[in-house]
Amino acid sequence: MESLNAIESFAALSQETRLKAFRLLVQHEPEGLPAGEIAKQLNVPHNTMSAHLSVLSQAGLVVSRRQSRSIIYRANMSHMQVMIEFLVHDCCFGHPDVCEPIASSLSSCSSLINES
Repeated sequence: MESLNAIESFAALSQETRLKAFRLLVQHEPEGLPAGEIAKQLNVPHNTMSAHLSVLSQAGLVVSRRQSRSIIYRANMSHMQVMIEFLVHDCCFGHPDVCEPIASSLSSCSSLINES
């Protein structure tokens, strides 16, 4: 990931509604949610939510597909992985002990997934 792509992605998440929308979509993986349902759950007007989803989409954080009359949004989990790797890339080079707490917290996510 290039620095400019990372900046765009992190900037997209630096707004409260967009961050909430992205986290909501992560919770609803892999099926995703219709745009209207995202707006409803976050108590945001539909047109405002549409603008926020557009920013997230342009940053590569969400993907969408048309299903009948609805647009279903999903979190782009592979992009999230690339962002996390971008953040910790230099951390482990020569200093794996510094990154161990981060790696442990991420591995605890996979154990939670395996439990459900």
